Amino acid sequence: MLLRVRVTLPDRPGTLGQVARTMGVCGADIVQVVVLERLGGRAVDDFTVVWPGAARVERLLAGLAAIPGVRVDGVWRAIGAPTTTGQDAELLAQVAANPAEGVATLVDAVPGLLAADWAVAAVVPVDWAARTGTTGEATVGYASWRAPVPARLPEVTPLRARATTAPDGGHFAVAPFGRAGLVLVVARERTGTPAAAGFHATEVDRLAQLVRAGAVILGDRLDLVGAPPAAANP
Repeated sequence: MLLRVRVTLPDRPGTLGQVARTMGVCGADIVQVVVLERLGGRAVDDFTVVWPGAARVERLLAGLAAIPGVRVDGVWRAIGAPTTTGQDAELLAQVAANPAEGVATLVDAVPGLLAADWAVAAVVPVDWAARTGTTGEATVGYASWRAPVPARLPEVTPLRARATTAPDGGHFAVAPFGRAGLVLVVARERTGTPAAAGFHATEVDRLAQLVRAGAVILGDRLDLVGAPPAAANP
């Protein structure tokens, strides 16, 4: 199976190689490494690995924990192949080629790009700012195929891109389209031990860029998401 492993490690020569060797010894076949952050002598890296299904992940965790200064921030199952920078452009090209299904295309594709479980396009009431105690109230306009029914939505207002973690440990990233109260919500469920890592700032930025570009492409079509169907003429 394909796993995503997030590791915080000292940003010094040799440490990344030590982490990679340890993963190999434990049975993980590394297919991609993405550097999420390098700051203050520390780095945060996401490894995508092919992991033998019969092996216990605890062996990998123990091996990485034995490396001085290394911390495992999360291990979770990834969906689809490792991401590349060209996939974002390809996704937006698909949205532009078929704008009538543009929001559905974004919602269905984003979980694979961000190693998430599901996504929804949530619709916030236009008067949310004037409401008292219901600022997070939202409805689902479109949901990806793995989204639970009903979808458990996080607090999505105020409308700005950010990451959040629910009390049950589930992680969310939200990004507004800037129109029609529409917000893209992406989720990583807490389904096991070890659990998924939260959405990093670079992942939230990537989501926000995709949503902003999608909004430019789709324009007025965003107003139709979640709107009641037009009544048929008698």
